Amino acid sequence: MDVMDRSTTPPSEGSKEPQPGIGSDFLQLDLGQAPPGGRTAWLADSLRSAIADGRLPVGTRLPASRVLADELRVTRGVVTEAYRRLAESGQTAGRGRLGTVVVAAPAEPRGRIHTANGPAHPGDPHNLSGPAPGAPTRAASEPGHPLFGSAVREGVVDALRALPCRIDLSPGLPDLAAFPRTAWLRAERAVLGGVTPADFGYGDPRGALALRRAVVGWLARNRGIRADPDEVVIVAGVAQAFVLLGQLLRADGIRRVAVEDPGSLGARQQLEYGGHTVVPVPVDAGGLDVGALRASGAKAVLSTPAHQFPTGVVLDGERRRELLNWAAEGGVVIEDDYDAEHRYDRPPVPALRSLMSDGVCYAGSVSKLLAPALRVGWLLVPPDRLDAVVTAKRYADLGNGILTQLVLARLMDSGELERHLRHVRLRHRRRRDAMLRAVETHLPGARVHGAAAGLHLMVTFDETGTGIRDTDLAAAALARGVKAHPLSWHRICPGAPGLVLGYAAGAAHEIDEGIALIGEALNEGLAVPA
Repeated sequence: MDVMDRSTTPPSEGSKEPQPGIGSDFLQLDLGQAPPGGRTAWLADSLRSAIADGRLPVGTRLPASRVLADELRVTRGVVTEAYRRLAESGQTAGRGRLGTVVVAAPAEPRGRIHTANGPAHPGDPHNLSGPAPGAPTRAASEPGHPLFGSAVREGVVDALRALPCRIDLSPGLPDLAAFPRTAWLRAERAVLGGVTPADFGYGDPRGALALRRAVVGWLARNRGIRADPDEVVIVAGVAQAFVLLGQLLRADGIRRVAVEDPGSLGARQQLEYGGHTVVPVPVDAGGLDVGALRASGAKAVLSTPAHQFPTGVVLDGERRRELLNWAAEGGVVIEDDYDAEHRYDRPPVPALRSLMSDGVCYAGSVSKLLAPALRVGWLLVPPDRLDAVVTAKRYADLGNGILTQLVLARLMDSGELERHLRHVRLRHRRRRDAMLRAVETHLPGARVHGAAAGLHLMVTFDETGTGIRDTDLAAAALARGVKAHPLSWHRICPGAPGLVLGYAAGAAHEIDEGIALIGEALNEGLAVPA
């Protein structure tokens, strides 16, 4: 008999006898479906199923135990014991006055995953989920699950991002809890008090002049770039910058674009979606191998010279000169300056664009500084390509939303954005240090890369010593409620297995727990927990 389940005790002992039609509006729970003597297990399983299939998403508050017990006509102990079992498995947690809240869920079973186009079904290429926990077939997070298959599928990063978890160590996010809400509201009120009716009309597709001026000042102060506001095009993040640049490259007959290997999976897939063939160029301790770039024959290259993703290396002085010489000979460099502001143990590195305006297309944004949801970035291109970029931007969306631009301009001009940067640097540094300690403690055989700057670490393992596949390790970690990117997702050519781990968005204790769970998965042979 289940603990605290009194369904078989006689009425004289105070139990509540089942009656036809007894149930709860919550999840349409029907007590008649509970087996004799098994009400607690039935209730716990019903809740687990609802969490797994998305009816109880992360953040949902469960009914108070007394309320649910009254609706089901069972003792309160049946409900509290069911809740306790879910808490022990890490799917729920007590939140004081908020009660019991869903905090983690496994991947949804096949046929129930939801995509941007609605529910997907078996055979749907967007169905990257697996069977429910406890199903007789292979568990959703075991090696071989489509999310971590040998072939990296389109949209896999978004699919992982959409899965609920206990601890998210995915790279790419700043400390979103530190978003400067008070400063933003103050700036927004000031902007709304000063805009004219004409400001709400169609504007310059290059973006609001106030923001373009502010960006020029920001880049001069923080990235060493000298530019004129007329040279700046405000875009919907670096992603749109890549789209616009891809159109320019195709118009110039450039279909093959070199990319760093390892390098950003998202950027690579975006180029491929735009019709380009990506050509891998190796990265070593000095950054992009410019000699290999020359040998590839590619006429354009996407690079992250200030903080290479994911290795964290800086393009050294000799390589910088070689790359700029290559650009001067007719090559096109796309400089993705995605998180250069976040540095801790090294001096600032100037942008390539500060050394050469011709041949270098520079893209930056506030996605890693404030929040990716703002969808604001900037693009600088050589003078002979500016008109084409502005035309492409005009036909893409007529320009970014005006209010966000004006608020951001005010934050830049007032110094609030620099103050925010100083604030989050301290927070990010503490979390970086917490991850370094956790890796040393729980992953003693791992080698850490790129700790001096950025928002993530890359860790690699000795392939001959461990015999692991990083996709298997990421799958086993996900089964324990921890998200991380396998390094192989960001590789084109084979290389050492590893993980790319983001630390900026999580608290120090979550980082330590997440790394400990990854270490547990590694030490237990990547087993999926029961």
